[in-house]
Amino acid sequence: MTDARFYLSLFFRRSHYFLLISMVVAAVAVTVAMTLPPAYVAQTRLLIEAPQIPAELATSTVNQPVQEQLQIIEQRLMTRANLLDIARRTEVFDDLARMNADEIVRAMRARTDIRSAGARDAAPLMSISFEATSGTRAARVLNEYLTLIQRDNVTFRTARAGQTLEFFEREVARLGEELDRQSARILALKTENSDALPDALQFRLTQQASLQERLSQISRDISMLTAQRERTVEMFHATGRTTTAPARALTPQERELERMQGELDDLLLVLSEENPRVRMARARIEQLEAAVRRQAGVPVGDDNGGLSMLDVQLAELDTRIALLREQQAETEVRLDALGDAIARTPANMIALDELNRTYENLQQQYNTAVDRLARASTGDRIEALSQGQRISVIEPPATPDEPTKPNRVLIAGGGSVLGVMLGLGFIVLLEVLNRTARRPEDIVNRLGVQPLAVIPHMRTRREVLGKRFVRSFVLTAILLGVPLAVYAVHQFYLPLDLLADRAMDRIGVRW
Repeated sequence: MTDARFYLSLFFRRSHYFLLISMVVAAVAVTVAMTLPPAYVAQTRLLIEAPQIPAELATSTVNQPVQEQLQIIEQRLMTRANLLDIARRTEVFDDLARMNADEIVRAMRARTDIRSAGARDAAPLMSISFEATSGTRAARVLNEYLTLIQRDNVTFRTARAGQTLEFFEREVARLGEELDRQSARILALKTENSDALPDALQFRLTQQASLQERLSQISRDISMLTAQRERTVEMFHATGRTTTAPARALTPQERELERMQGELDDLLLVLSEENPRVRMARARIEQLEAAVRRQAGVPVGDDNGGLSMLDVQLAELDTRIALLREQQAETEVRLDALGDAIARTPANMIALDELNRTYENLQQQYNTAVDRLARASTGDRIEALSQGQRISVIEPPATPDEPTKPNRVLIAGGGSVLGVMLGLGFIVLLEVLNRTARRPEDIVNRLGVQPLAVIPHMRTRREVLGKRFVRSFVLTAILLGVPLAVYAVHQFYLPLDLLADRAMDRIGVRW
């Protein structure tokens, strides 16, 4: 009970602080509550609808996450140019002519409240509200916001779809030209190396083997004809005939002729043509040849028939040998050409494979680009007909008939309660910081000494009256000074409602 009286006495002793703080705060709260301008808040709600055409059938090329789209809408709407344009067209502020661009933008952003659904599975909703001094202005600004949002959204989606379509059109044209150029390269390579293409390599190898066999056969034929020609000449010189007769028994003259020819050959190995023995051998051979001719029915000294027959056979053999040599030369030329073509085939195969791989890659890219072009064309058509994702208004702006805020009773009452709490808190703070001993208990607790008696401080009547006068004067000055100061600001500087409005715009907080 004693402690309660002591603390109560402390409260009354410092009650002037309590009254000062609580009355000042309450006066400010009441003044603010009375001077805050009425605010009309218009609100609208938007919904981002899903595409009208099922994605299984056709899809738009403008695929953007809903949350990202909501953020883009907000950022585009709150740009400086848009806010200045809307504020000047709607004349939303009374003193718009005296406000600079920064103040207008700051005020528009402070009065605009944009909220979107933040949950993952929540519907893609966006709520936009605007605060103005009249309901008409608030609704007019919101209508401008909606017009700007829908126009920008349509422009953005159609422009992006058109850019996508244009890109794939250019890509298809570019790849088509690349394919044409690559086809021309392949055709040029095949035309320039038509004799050395890898597709006919096996045929050329077979042809080479055939020509080599034919060349060998021609060489054998030439050798056989050459040998035959030599035998014909030898036979003519030996027998006077160009062909051999059927096998028969040799006459004594013929056997003697062969013996003498053999003997002549032996003599020529060791003797010269002028040797008498050689001359005698030749004379004997000529006699024997004449005898053999007479036996064969050829008149002696008539050699025209045999020489004509020999010439005919030799001419025939020479012609055949010449033809074979021509065939041999042609075959060798063809073999050289085939060898060169076969030697160039591996390099051509590598070059052709590289060109074909490039062509196949380009063809694959071209097919992909054509497919994407078709999808881009469909997506562009969807956006042109507004069949894709779009923004719809589910709650259009309505003109509020009554001010939405401020809640003057709440502001005045809350300010008064806050003043009382601040006054009490200030008194408690003073007593906590004051460590002076003011009771016998304080002396005992701090010094550990029991006082014999306590003599209180006794003030004179003059001191008491002077202290009361000072308190009364301070309270009176506060009670009169604060309203007078507020009135002076309202009359001579700026109306309080306008001042409060500007302050809220500057700090970005609306009551």
